[in-house]
Amino acid sequence: MTTLSTHRTLATAARVLRQLRHDPRSVALMIAVPCVMLFLLRYVFDGSPGTFDATGASLLGIFPLITMFLVTSIATLRERTSGTLERLLAMPLGKADLIAGYALAFGALAVVQSALATGLAVRFLGLDVAGSAWPLLLVALLDALLGTALGLFVSAFAASEFQAVQFLPAVIFPQLLLCGLFTPRANMQPVLEAISNALPMSYAVDGMNQVLRHPTVTGDFVRDCAVVAGSALLVLVLGAATLRRRTA
Repeated sequence: MTTLSTHRTLATAARVLRQLRHDPRSVALMIAVPCVMLFLLRYVFDGSPGTFDATGASLLGIFPLITMFLVTSIATLRERTSGTLERLLAMPLGKADLIAGYALAFGALAVVQSALATGLAVRFLGLDVAGSAWPLLLVALLDALLGTALGLFVSAFAASEFQAVQFLPAVIFPQLLLCGLFTPRANMQPVLEAISNALPMSYAVDGMNQVLRHPTVTGDFVRDCAVVAGSALLVLVLGAATLRRRTA
């Protein structure tokens, strides 16, 4: 495997961003959908603002993760099925350069997505958090980056865009059920609790809850952020290792 090159990585990221500029539907999905979902959630619980406070912070991290997972997995698969990936890897462009470039490009969009969603929730929808909005933004951004990493990883195992979408219930839904959103993880059956302790979305939700309940940054919050960031980095490394030139 070639050494990671800053120049090649930045060139790949710029190319991806240029392509996305001509794909407004994907950009709208990444940026607008989490905001729309938070807006709907707020007014679903219009008569019970406390319920929105209890769930809104967690979903502020989950919605970006899901949208980034979908868009990234489909976009990467499209590169492979169209033959673009094969042509790129025939050039002096390593797998690590390609994965890092994609992560950088979608990460830039994740910053915009997370900032808009967090600003909407806190400033306009009245999400009441004990801490500052900045830690909330940090967790939302890390969740979006995790979704990007997972999307890049699973795209290597899909043969079509339809199959890429099918990975959503396989990869995301179990984490959604076990992350502690619906019931505290300590109340789960012991085997399921042990599984939830190994899933990164559980720490994303825990990190959001730390901001919701504590006015200062806690040690648990730092741990949660480190686990989510480490998981994203690990999945990116696995994505580079499993990346294939074309769909078999």
